[in-house]
Amino acid sequence: MSRIPLDGKRLLCFVGDIYEDLELWYPKLRLEEAGAHVTVAGEEEGRTYSGKHGYPCQSDAAIDDMEVDDFHGVICPGGFMPDKLRRHPKVLDLVRGFHSQQKLIAAICHGGWIPISAKVYSGVRVTGSAGIKDDLVNAGAVWEDKAVVVDRHFVSSRKPDDLPHFCRGMIGVLTEV
Repeated sequence: MSRIPLDGKRLLCFVGDIYEDLELWYPKLRLEEAGAHVTVAGEEEGRTYSGKHGYPCQSDAAIDDMEVDDFHGVICPGGFMPDKLRRHPKVLDLVRGFHSQQKLIAAICHGGWIPISAKVYSGVRVTGSAGIKDDLVNAGAVWEDKAVVVDRHFVSSRKPDDLPHFCRGMIGVLTEV
C-alpha cells in the first residue's frame, strides 16, 4: 500500500461557539483522510461548541495547553468564532509561533481575523470573506479575490464554496516540506 500524503502530520484547528460548520468539519475530515491527525482545541477541553448552523463539535484539548512544536500547522475556520478567539492571548501567541517557524497558517472566511490580530499578515497575499477585506488590507495584507491564495506557509480562502481549493492548498503546503 502506498504512503498517505499527510502521514505523521499533526494539525491544530481552533473551535468556539458559532464557528462555521463546514469550514471546520470539511478540512478536518479531508486532512484526516489524507493521513493527518487533527486536534480541535477550544477554550475548554471536552466542551461541546455549537456551529453557526447548529452542528456540534467537542474539543479534543484546551487552547492554553497547546504548543507550536507539537504541530505542523494551524487551521482558523470562520464564522463568528474568530472574533472572540482573536482576543485570547494564547491563540495569538500560537499563530505568531507558527509564523516564526514558517509552519502552515490556514484561514478561511472570517478566520482571517485571527492572523490579523496576531499581526502576521503584513505583506502577505491573502483572501477571505468580502466582509473582512478592509480588515485584511488595513493589516497590511495584499488582497486577492480568488478561491484560494497560497503565499509561502499561508493558505487562505473566501467561503465554504472554496473548501476543495482550500484543502488542496493546505495539502500542497504540508507536502512541500
